[in-house]
Amino acid sequence: MSPFDAKTDLHFYLQSARETLLWKLEGLGEYDIRRPLTPTGTNLLGLVKHLVGCEFVYFGDVFGRPHGEQLPWFEDGAGRNAAMWAAPDETRDDIVGLYRRAWRHADATIAALPLDTPATVPWWGERTEVTFGHILVHMTTETQRHAGHADIVRELIDGSVGMMPGAAGMSSDDPDWWRDYRDRVEQAARAAG
Repeated sequence: MSPFDAKTDLHFYLQSARETLLWKLEGLGEYDIRRPLTPTGTNLLGLVKHLVGCEFVYFGDVFGRPHGEQLPWFEDGAGRNAAMWAAPDETRDDIVGLYRRAWRHADATIAALPLDTPATVPWWGERTEVTFGHILVHMTTETQRHAGHADIVRELIDGSVGMMPGAAGMSSDDPDWWRDYRDRVEQAARAAG
């Protein structure tokens, strides 16, 4: 058994979430990957686009490691929440390709920096002084969080669930079981309410 290595473990969970997020786009048309399925507009391609910016900013800009990519949704006049949805001229291939380039840039930062490397995140209010370890934890949890959002959004689109192909991690693959289960949960909620 190898010794615990926090950086390696966090990187593994970050990469797992990245791959899960992209898997949620597979097999869907343009409308389905873009359509808002919550009152706040959460959509699959928008989640990917948001994480493009997060990876480049936190693993690049925060540590003075320029990425050289154009991120027009961060420019003045881009509009509020421009990073959370894809405009019609922003293609799936462009956003996914940019996300993969963000991974490569982030992975180079992960490989290069020790966990105790200091940095400043000015927009974090009172806790602006951080280490690379803080940022790696932040980005791992941020990506896992959005992979969870993507799982729910994808389920709303076509019922597809799970962390990766062939490993749903669900209690059953029987639609009748799920229908009965959901009915039991609904009945319990009504009884409690």
